[in-house]
Amino acid sequence: MQAVAPLKEVTDIIKEEGGEILKLCYQCGLCTATCPWNLVRSFAVRKLLRQAQLGLVDFESEDVWTCVACRLCVQRCPRGVEVPDIMTALRRVIVEVGVGKVPDSLRIVFKSISGVGNPLGEPPEKRADWARDLGVKTYTKGTEILYFPCCVPAYDPIVQRVARATVNILKKADVDFGILGVKETCCGESVRKAGNESLFQRLAQSNISAFQEAGVNKILVTSPHCYNTFKNEYPQCGGNFEVIHFSQYLAQLIKEGRLKFTKELNKRVTYHDPCCLGRQNGIYNEPRQVLESIPGLEMVEMVDSRENSLCCGGGCSGRVWMETKKGERFSDLRIEQAVETGASILAISCPYCMLNFEDSLLTLDKGDIIEVKDIAQLVEEAI
Repeated sequence: MQAVAPLKEVTDIIKEEGGEILKLCYQCGLCTATCPWNLVRSFAVRKLLRQAQLGLVDFESEDVWTCVACRLCVQRCPRGVEVPDIMTALRRVIVEVGVGKVPDSLRIVFKSISGVGNPLGEPPEKRADWARDLGVKTYTKGTEILYFPCCVPAYDPIVQRVARATVNILKKADVDFGILGVKETCCGESVRKAGNESLFQRLAQSNISAFQEAGVNKILVTSPHCYNTFKNEYPQCGGNFEVIHFSQYLAQLIKEGRLKFTKELNKRVTYHDPCCLGRQNGIYNEPRQVLESIPGLEMVEMVDSRENSLCCGGGCSGRVWMETKKGERFSDLRIEQAVETGASILAISCPYCMLNFEDSLLTLDKGDIIEVKDIAQLVEEAI
Protein backbone atom coordinates (compact mmCIF):
# COMPACT_ATOMS: atom_id res chain seq x y z
CA MET A 1 0.00 0.00 0.00
CA GLN A 2 1.32 3.44 -0.91
CA ALA A 3 2.38 5.53 2.09
CA VAL A 4 1.17 9.08 1.64
CA ALA A 5 1.79 11.73 4.30
CA PRO A 6 -0.89 14.32 5.14
CA LEU A 7 -0.86 16.95 2.39
CA LYS A 8 -0.41 19.89 4.78
CA GLU A 9 2.66 18.35 6.46
CA VAL A 10 4.25 17.55 3.09
CA THR A 11 3.69 21.02 1.67
CA ASP A 12 4.75 22.77 4.90
CA ILE A 13 8.07 20.92 5.03
CA ILE A 14 8.71 21.47 1.33
CA LYS A 15 8.11 25.21 1.76
CA GLU A 16 10.39 25.31 4.82
CA GLU A 17 13.17 23.74 2.76
CA GLY A 18 12.88 26.41 0.10
CA GLY A 19 10.55 24.34 -1.99
CA GLU A 20 8.26 27.24 -2.76
CA ILE A 21 10.20 27.48 -6.02
CA LEU A 22 8.74 24.09 -6.96
CA LYS A 23 5.67 25.92 -8.29
CA LEU A 24 7.91 27.24 -11.10
CA CYS A 25 8.37 23.73 -12.49
CA TYR A 26 6.41 23.36 -15.72
CA GLN A 27 7.23 19.68 -16.23
CA CYS A 28 9.53 20.06 -19.24
CA GLY A 29 11.39 16.87 -18.27
CA LEU A 30 14.90 18.32 -18.75
CA CYS A 31 15.82 17.22 -15.20
CA THR A 32 15.04 13.60 -16.05
CA ALA A 33 16.96 13.84 -19.33
CA THR A 34 19.96 15.33 -17.51
CA CYS A 35 20.04 13.06 -14.46
CA PRO A 36 23.09 10.73 -14.49
CA TRP A 37 20.99 7.91 -13.08
CA ASN A 38 19.60 7.46 -16.56
CA LEU A 39 23.05 6.33 -17.69
CA VAL A 40 22.64 3.20 -15.57
CA ARG A 41 18.86 2.81 -14.98
CA SER A 42 15.65 4.79 -15.33
CA PHE A 43 14.83 7.50 -12.80
CA ALA A 44 12.07 10.01 -13.57
CA VAL A 45 12.88 13.14 -11.59
CA ARG A 46 10.07 14.96 -13.36
CA LYS A 47 7.50 12.45 -12.07
CA LEU A 48 8.73 12.82 -8.49
CA LEU A 49 8.54 16.61 -8.74
CA ARG A 50 4.99 16.38 -10.04
CA GLN A 51 4.03 14.13 -7.14
CA ALA A 52 5.61 16.65 -4.75
CA GLN A 53 3.60 19.47 -6.33
CA LEU A 54 0.42 17.53 -5.60
CA GLY A 55 1.52 16.22 -2.19
CA LEU A 56 1.06 12.65 -3.42
CA VAL A 57 4.56 11.18 -3.11
CA ASP A 58 4.91 7.46 -2.46
CA PHE A 59 7.21 7.57 0.56
CA GLU A 60 7.77 3.81 0.43
CA SER A 61 9.46 4.15 -2.96
CA GLU A 62 13.26 4.06 -3.19
CA ASP A 63 13.00 6.98 -5.63
CA VAL A 64 12.83 9.37 -2.67
CA TRP A 65 16.36 8.29 -1.70
CA THR A 66 17.85 8.03 -5.19
CA CYS A 67 18.93 11.63 -5.97
CA VAL A 68 22.64 12.26 -5.27
CA ALA A 69 22.21 16.06 -5.32
CA CYS A 70 24.89 16.41 -8.00
CA ARG A 71 23.08 19.53 -9.28
CA LEU A 72 23.37 18.78 -12.99
CA CYS A 73 19.61 19.22 -13.24
CA VAL A 74 19.73 22.53 -11.34
CA GLN A 75 22.45 23.78 -13.67
CA ARG A 76 20.28 23.11 -16.70
CA CYS A 77 16.78 23.79 -15.37
CA PRO A 78 15.23 26.67 -17.37
CA ARG A 79 13.20 27.73 -14.32
CA GLY A 80 15.87 27.51 -11.62
CA VAL A 81 14.15 24.81 -9.58
CA GLU A 82 16.46 23.60 -6.77
CA VAL A 83 15.67 19.91 -7.18
CA PRO A 84 18.02 18.71 -4.37
CA ASP A 85 16.16 20.93 -1.88
CA ILE A 86 12.90 19.26 -2.86
CA MET A 87 14.49 15.83 -2.34
CA THR A 88 15.74 16.90 1.08
CA ALA A 89 12.25 18.05 1.97
CA LEU A 90 10.73 14.72 0.95
CA ARG A 91 13.27 12.87 3.09
CA ARG A 92 12.43 15.12 6.02
CA VAL A 93 8.83 13.98 5.72
CA ILE A 94 10.03 10.40 6.21
CA VAL A 95 12.47 11.19 9.02
CA GLU A 96 10.38 13.74 10.93
CA VAL A 97 6.77 12.82 10.13
CA GLY A 98 7.49 9.10 10.24
CA VAL A 99 5.92 8.13 6.93
CA GLY A 100 7.89 5.60 4.91
CA LYS A 101 11.19 4.01 5.90
CA VAL A 102 14.77 5.26 6.14
CA PRO A 103 17.16 2.85 4.33
CA ASP A 104 18.85 0.55 6.86
CA SER A 105 22.40 1.64 5.97
CA LEU A 106 21.48 5.30 6.40
CA ARG A 107 19.64 4.63 9.65
CA ILE A 108 22.83 3.07 11.03
CA VAL A 109 24.82 6.13 9.95
CA PHE A 110 22.31 8.41 11.72
CA LYS A 111 22.77 6.34 14.86
CA SER A 112 26.59 6.40 14.61
CA ILE A 113 26.78 10.16 14.03
CA SER A 114 24.31 10.83 16.82
CA GLY A 115 26.13 8.54 19.24
CA VAL A 116 29.84 9.01 18.50
CA GLY A 117 29.98 12.01 16.15
CA ASN A 118 31.11 10.27 12.96
CA PRO A 119 29.44 8.10 10.27
CA LEU A 120 31.98 5.29 10.59
CA GLY A 121 30.97 4.51 14.18
CA GLU A 122 34.53 4.98 15.46
CA PRO A 123 35.34 6.12 19.03
CA PRO A 124 35.50 9.93 19.29
CA GLU A 125 38.62 9.71 21.45
CA LYS A 126 40.48 8.26 18.43
CA ARG A 127 39.58 11.10 16.09
CA ALA A 128 43.08 12.59 16.15
CA ASP A 129 44.99 9.29 16.04
CA TRP A 130 45.79 9.83 12.34
CA ALA A 131 48.11 12.69 13.38
CA ARG A 132 49.66 11.05 16.43
CA ASP A 133 53.25 10.85 15.07
CA LEU A 134 53.17 14.02 12.96
CA GLY A 135 53.82 16.60 15.65
CA VAL A 136 50.57 18.47 15.01
CA LYS A 137 49.61 20.90 17.75
CA THR A 138 46.19 21.41 19.24
CA TYR A 139 44.58 24.59 17.98
CA THR A 140 44.69 27.42 20.50
CA LYS A 141 43.59 31.03 20.32
CA GLY A 142 45.98 33.00 18.11
CA THR A 143 46.80 30.08 15.78
CA GLU A 144 46.37 31.19 12.17
CA ILE A 145 44.46 28.22 10.74
CA LEU A 146 42.31 25.39 12.02
CA TYR A 147 42.77 22.28 9.87
CA PHE A 148 39.55 20.24 9.81
CA PRO A 149 40.24 16.91 8.03
CA CYS A 150 36.63 15.50 7.86
CA CYS A 151 35.46 12.24 9.42
CA VAL A 152 36.63 10.03 6.53
CA PRO A 153 40.30 11.15 6.46
CA ALA A 154 40.29 11.05 10.26
CA TYR A 155 39.26 7.40 10.48
CA ASP A 156 39.48 5.57 7.15
CA PRO A 157 42.92 3.90 6.78
CA ILE A 158 43.20 4.62 3.04
CA VAL A 159 41.97 8.22 3.11
CA GLN A 160 44.08 9.03 6.20
CA ARG A 161 46.99 9.35 3.76
CA VAL A 162 45.37 12.52 2.44
CA ALA A 163 45.22 14.16 5.87
CA ARG A 164 48.81 13.15 6.57
CA ALA A 165 49.99 14.53 3.22
CA THR A 166 48.15 17.77 3.98
CA VAL A 167 49.94 18.13 7.31
CA ASN A 168 53.35 17.46 5.74
CA ILE A 169 52.70 20.13 3.10
CA LEU A 170 51.56 22.69 5.67
CA LYS A 171 54.66 22.07 7.76
CA LYS A 172 56.88 22.34 4.69
CA ALA A 173 55.32 25.73 3.92
CA ASP A 174 55.76 26.81 7.55
CA VAL A 175 52.02 27.39 8.06
CA ASP A 176 50.80 28.09 11.58
CA PHE A 177 47.98 25.58 12.04
CA GLY A 178 46.42 23.22 14.55
CA ILE A 179 43.60 20.70 14.95
CA LEU A 180 40.84 20.30 17.51
CA GLY A 181 40.84 16.49 17.49
CA VAL A 182 38.30 15.07 19.95
CA LYS A 183 36.45 18.40 20.08
CA GLU A 184 35.46 18.01 16.42
CA THR A 185 32.36 16.23 15.25
CA CYS A 186 30.80 15.47 11.85
CA CYS A 187 29.91 18.64 9.94
CA GLY A 188 26.41 17.25 9.43
CA GLU A 189 26.11 17.77 5.68
CA SER A 190 25.03 14.23 4.84
CA VAL A 191 22.44 13.94 7.60
CA ARG A 192 20.87 17.27 6.67
CA LYS A 193 20.56 16.36 2.99
CA ALA A 194 19.17 12.98 4.07
CA GLY A 195 16.37 14.72 5.95
CA ASN A 196 17.57 14.61 9.56
CA GLU A 197 17.43 18.35 10.25
CA SER A 198 17.38 18.07 14.06
CA LEU A 199 20.60 16.03 14.10
CA PHE A 200 22.25 18.51 11.73
CA GLN A 201 21.35 21.39 14.02
CA ARG A 202 22.86 19.57 17.00
CA LEU A 203 26.10 18.83 15.13
CA ALA A 204 26.33 22.38 13.81
CA GLN A 205 25.92 23.90 17.25
CA SER A 206 28.51 21.51 18.70
CA ASN A 207 31.11 22.45 16.08
CA ILE A 208 30.30 26.16 16.16
CA SER A 209 30.68 26.22 19.93
CA ALA A 210 34.00 24.35 19.72
CA PHE A 211 35.28 26.73 17.03
CA GLN A 212 34.19 29.86 18.89
CA GLU A 213 35.57 28.69 22.23
CA ALA A 214 38.95 28.01 20.58
CA GLY A 215 38.94 31.41 18.89
CA VAL A 216 38.85 30.01 15.35
CA ASN A 217 38.63 32.51 12.48
CA LYS A 218 39.93 30.57 9.47
CA ILE A 219 39.16 26.92 8.69
CA LEU A 220 41.08 24.83 6.15
CA VAL A 221 39.23 21.72 4.97
CA THR A 222 40.02 18.59 2.97
CA SER A 223 36.41 17.75 2.16
CA PRO A 224 34.27 19.80 -0.25
CA HIS A 225 31.32 18.68 1.86
CA CYS A 226 32.75 20.31 4.96
CA TYR A 227 33.64 23.34 2.82
CA ASN A 228 30.09 23.82 1.59
CA THR A 229 28.57 23.21 5.02
CA PHE A 230 30.87 25.52 6.98
CA LYS A 231 30.80 28.24 4.33
CA ASN A 232 27.19 28.24 3.20
CA GLU A 233 25.13 26.57 5.92
CA TYR A 234 26.76 27.28 9.29
CA PRO A 235 26.16 31.05 8.95
CA GLN A 236 22.44 30.21 9.14
CA CYS A 237 23.19 28.66 12.54
CA GLY A 238 25.28 31.54 13.87
CA GLY A 239 28.70 30.30 12.77
CA ASN A 240 30.59 32.74 10.57
CA PHE A 241 34.14 31.71 9.68
CA GLU A 242 36.53 32.12 6.77
CA VAL A 243 36.55 28.75 5.02
CA ILE A 244 39.04 27.59 2.39
CA HIS A 245 39.40 24.27 0.59
CA PHE A 246 42.91 22.80 0.53
CA SER A 247 43.12 22.96 -3.27
CA GLN A 248 42.53 26.72 -3.05
CA TYR A 249 45.12 27.07 -0.32
CA LEU A 250 47.68 25.07 -2.28
CA ALA A 251 47.22 27.37 -5.27
CA GLN A 252 47.76 30.33 -2.95
CA LEU A 253 50.90 28.86 -1.35
CA ILE A 254 52.41 28.13 -4.77
CA LYS A 255 51.57 31.58 -6.11
CA GLU A 256 53.15 33.26 -3.08
CA GLY A 257 56.31 31.16 -3.43
CA ARG A 258 55.84 29.55 -0.02
CA LEU A 259 55.72 26.10 -1.56
CA LYS A 260 58.34 25.03 -4.07
CA PHE A 261 58.68 21.79 -6.03
CA THR A 262 61.99 19.92 -6.06
CA LYS A 263 61.03 16.79 -8.02
CA GLU A 264 59.47 16.01 -11.37
CA LEU A 265 56.35 13.90 -11.48
CA ASN A 266 56.44 12.45 -14.98
CA LYS A 267 52.87 11.20 -15.08
CA ARG A 268 49.78 11.79 -17.19
CA VAL A 269 47.01 12.92 -14.84
CA THR A 270 43.30 13.59 -15.26
CA TYR A 271 41.29 15.49 -12.68
CA HIS A 272 37.77 14.74 -11.42
CA ASP A 273 35.65 17.74 -10.36
CA PRO A 274 33.68 16.86 -7.21
CA CYS A 275 30.05 18.03 -7.36
CA CYS A 276 30.27 19.82 -4.02
CA LEU A 277 33.40 21.75 -4.99
CA GLY A 278 32.57 22.36 -8.63
CA ARG A 279 28.90 22.84 -9.44
CA GLN A 280 28.02 23.68 -5.83
CA ASN A 281 30.77 26.28 -5.29
CA GLY A 282 32.32 27.06 -8.67
CA ILE A 283 35.85 25.92 -7.76
CA TYR A 284 37.31 24.54 -11.00
CA ASN A 285 40.51 26.47 -11.70
CA GLU A 286 42.55 26.21 -8.50
CA PRO A 287 42.88 22.39 -8.49
CA ARG A 288 44.03 22.48 -12.12
CA GLN A 289 46.45 25.34 -11.42
CA VAL A 290 48.06 23.25 -8.68
CA LEU A 291 48.38 20.17 -10.86
CA GLU A 292 49.71 22.12 -13.85
CA SER A 293 52.38 23.70 -11.66
CA ILE A 294 53.90 20.31 -10.76
CA PRO A 295 57.05 19.74 -12.88
CA GLY A 296 56.73 16.95 -15.45
CA LEU A 297 53.01 16.40 -14.88
CA GLU A 298 50.84 16.21 -18.03
CA MET A 299 47.19 17.20 -17.54
CA VAL A 300 44.43 15.67 -19.70
CA GLU A 301 40.68 16.20 -19.41
CA MET A 302 37.97 13.56 -19.32
CA VAL A 303 34.94 13.64 -21.60
CA ASP A 304 32.75 15.07 -18.83
CA SER A 305 34.65 17.69 -16.87
CA ARG A 306 34.20 21.00 -15.07
CA GLU A 307 30.48 21.96 -15.10
CA ASN A 308 29.61 18.67 -16.80
CA SER A 309 31.55 16.43 -14.42
CA LEU A 310 29.95 13.06 -13.78
CA CYS A 311 29.20 12.54 -10.08
CA CYS A 312 31.18 9.76 -8.36
CA GLY A 313 27.90 8.50 -6.86
CA GLY A 314 28.53 9.78 -3.34
CA GLY A 315 26.99 13.11 -4.14
CA CYS A 316 25.95 15.71 -1.57
CA SER A 317 22.89 13.88 -0.26
CA GLY A 318 24.04 11.10 2.05
CA ARG A 319 24.00 8.73 -0.90
CA VAL A 320 27.60 7.75 -0.13
CA TRP A 321 26.29 5.86 2.92
CA MET A 322 23.61 3.96 0.98
CA GLU A 323 24.04 0.77 -1.00
CA THR A 324 24.23 1.08 -4.80
CA LYS A 325 23.86 -2.06 -6.86
CA LYS A 326 26.71 -3.27 -9.01
CA GLY A 327 26.11 -2.05 -12.55
CA GLU A 328 24.49 1.16 -11.28
CA ARG A 329 27.59 2.86 -9.85
CA PHE A 330 28.59 6.19 -11.38
CA SER A 331 32.12 5.66 -10.08
CA ASP A 332 32.52 2.69 -12.45
CA LEU A 333 31.61 4.91 -15.40
CA ARG A 334 33.96 7.63 -14.22
CA ILE A 335 36.90 5.23 -13.87
CA GLU A 336 36.29 4.09 -17.45
CA GLN A 337 36.28 7.72 -18.61
CA ALA A 338 39.56 8.31 -16.79
CA VAL A 339 41.15 5.23 -18.34
CA GLU A 340 40.09 6.41 -21.82
CA THR A 341 42.28 9.52 -21.44
CA GLY A 342 45.39 7.38 -21.12
CA ALA A 343 46.11 8.85 -17.69
CA SER A 344 47.91 6.75 -15.11
CA ILE A 345 46.53 8.83 -12.22
CA LEU A 346 43.00 10.02 -11.48
CA ALA A 347 43.46 13.10 -9.29
CA ILE A 348 40.70 13.95 -6.83
CA SER A 349 40.04 16.49 -4.08
CA CYS A 350 37.25 14.85 -2.09
CA PRO A 351 37.30 11.98 0.45
CA TYR A 352 33.93 10.63 -0.74
CA CYS A 353 35.22 10.45 -4.30
CA MET A 354 38.25 8.54 -3.09
CA LEU A 355 36.07 5.98 -1.29
CA ASN A 356 33.95 5.36 -4.38
CA PHE A 357 36.79 5.33 -6.91
CA GLU A 358 38.96 3.00 -4.83
CA ASP A 359 36.03 0.61 -4.60
CA SER A 360 35.51 0.76 -8.37
CA LEU A 361 39.19 0.08 -9.04
CA LEU A 362 38.76 -3.19 -7.15
CA THR A 363 35.47 -4.26 -8.72
CA LEU A 364 36.60 -3.33 -12.24
CA ASP A 365 40.12 -4.73 -11.71
CA LYS A 366 41.69 -1.53 -13.08
CA GLY A 367 44.21 -0.96 -10.30
CA ASP A 368 47.12 -1.91 -12.56
CA ILE A 369 46.04 0.68 -15.15
CA ILE A 370 45.23 3.77 -13.11
CA GLU A 371 45.71 5.02 -9.54
CA VAL A 372 43.49 7.34 -7.52
CA LYS A 373 45.34 10.07 -5.65
CA ASP A 374 44.33 13.25 -3.90
CA ILE A 375 45.95 16.48 -5.09
CA ALA A 376 47.64 16.72 -1.68
CA GLN A 377 49.38 13.38 -2.25
CA LEU A 378 50.69 14.47 -5.65
CA VAL A 379 51.98 17.75 -4.29
CA GLU A 380 53.67 15.96 -1.37
CA GLU A 381 55.47 13.68 -3.84
CA ALA A 382 56.85 16.65 -5.77
CA ILE A 383 58.06 18.92 -2.95
